[in-house]
Amino acid sequence: MTKPIQMFRGDYLESAHDIHVAVVDNTGKLLYSYGDPNRLTFPRSSMKPFQTVPVIETGTARKYQFGAKELALFCASHAGEDYHRRAVLEVLKKVDLKESDLQCGYHIPFHHASYVELLKSGKDLSERYSNCSGKHSGMLATVVHMKEDIETYRLPEHPVQKRILQSISDICNVDMEKIELSVDGCGVPVHRVPLYNAALGYAKLVKPEGTVSSKRAQSLKTIRDAMMQLPEMVAGTDRFDTDVMRSSKGNIVSKVGAEAVQCVGVLDRGIGIAVKIEDGSQRAETVAMMEVLKQLGIGDETFYAKMRNYTLAPVLNMRKEKIGVVKANFTLKKHL
Repeated sequence: MTKPIQMFRGDYLESAHDIHVAVVDNTGKLLYSYGDPNRLTFPRSSMKPFQTVPVIETGTARKYQFGAKELALFCASHAGEDYHRRAVLEVLKKVDLKESDLQCGYHIPFHHASYVELLKSGKDLSERYSNCSGKHSGMLATVVHMKEDIETYRLPEHPVQKRILQSISDICNVDMEKIELSVDGCGVPVHRVPLYNAALGYAKLVKPEGTVSSKRAQSLKTIRDAMMQLPEMVAGTDRFDTDVMRSSKGNIVSKVGAEAVQCVGVLDRGIGIAVKIEDGSQRAETVAMMEVLKQLGIGDETFYAKMRNYTLAPVLNMRKEKIGVVKANFTLKKHL
């Protein structure tokens, strides 16, 4: 059986990937699907916009005058570029905390030039380089504002994590007791929900009116607009989330999740799209998402020209020569 995402080396099929897709409107109607739209999934960092909601609703953003830059950072899986790292430290300074208060751990930055710069400097990696340091700084800011314990903010029973759970439950329309928890790569709780519900959350993110309380609708619109106003804060140089938001000219909000999850909301359609690659291969996720957008008729020729390297993802050898391609080969199922 032909797989929906195929990797070719030259003219020869070398590898392939199964996928799951859910396309949902903000009323909860499943419009299109592929594979299992209800596959239980950890959307991972795709949930960051909903994890950011309590920063607004507790009054934290207002107290510390967090604007679009900070809100986009709280939603980010950033590349560890200089402006990302500085923004994290600025948030911590505002709330009178230090970098060591972040409990996200650290890793080599996604942005290669930033890693080279670090090596040349002789300095050590630190928490600011973590792609999740923005999210953690937002959590800590809320904890400080609410006068809660800083040391235990990562734990599921901490009030900051309970607020996040409630936010995801409400926006994605899953009862809190039905959301299964595990531990994310950065050490905080991660939430397991059907793929359909992740897509529903993104439909509400782009068109929240009438689906949540007026207060929450305003929070979602504020977060959505921050991400789209400053897409470079959400990801960075040569990253899909940044590039698709820029190229769509204000029509798509996008957020990746680890283990090959990709979620987007499309403003002019009022829909959310969630994609999960079964084997967790991230090289397949953007190809799958671009094919979904194409089949739905979202975007013009200019948009697809700008996004070509994500639609037909080139396979390069160690000499940076193109020796293959990753491409899509599937048709969405339409639901009446």
